[in-house]
Amino acid sequence: MFTKICSALSRLCMWLGIAGLMLLIAAVSWQVFGRYVLNNTPTWAESLSLLLVLYVTMFGVAVGVRDSGHIGLESLLVLAPDWLRTKMEFLIHALILVFGAAMAYGCASLAESVWDYRLPTLGVSEGWKYVPAIIAGSLIVLFSIEHLIALAQGREVQPN
Repeated sequence: MFTKICSALSRLCMWLGIAGLMLLIAAVSWQVFGRYVLNNTPTWAESLSLLLVLYVTMFGVAVGVRDSGHIGLESLLVLAPDWLRTKMEFLIHALILVFGAAMAYGCASLAESVWDYRLPTLGVSEGWKYVPAIIAGSLIVLFSIEHLIALAQGREVQPN
């Protein structure tokens, strides 16, 4: 059941990332059109693009953790004996879990500290810049727990 939930969250992140990327392309295209055709650069387009990059990147990071698409030292693990390889994989996923928790906590603190400030060109809270990292950090924790459970059961998490 937990794996199905994590798989569904991973797919949702991928779809949200795709939607964000399409919005990003539209915002940048409008910015270029406004600058070079209308000779009137829309000021909100650059801020929106930067915000969308954060969302797309953070959702992609979370999916990469679940699908084991992150950078790893697998070549060294292949050379290790089975008993050491399993322990190292546990350690790796535990460290990724700690990183995700620290990222979510730190970014939540940052979001709270700047929530009253506004992005002048968008009129939204400055805290929205930290929300994707909070979500991604929380998902990294969930996906790391999924990997740890799978390792304890002697199986692997199947990517979407």
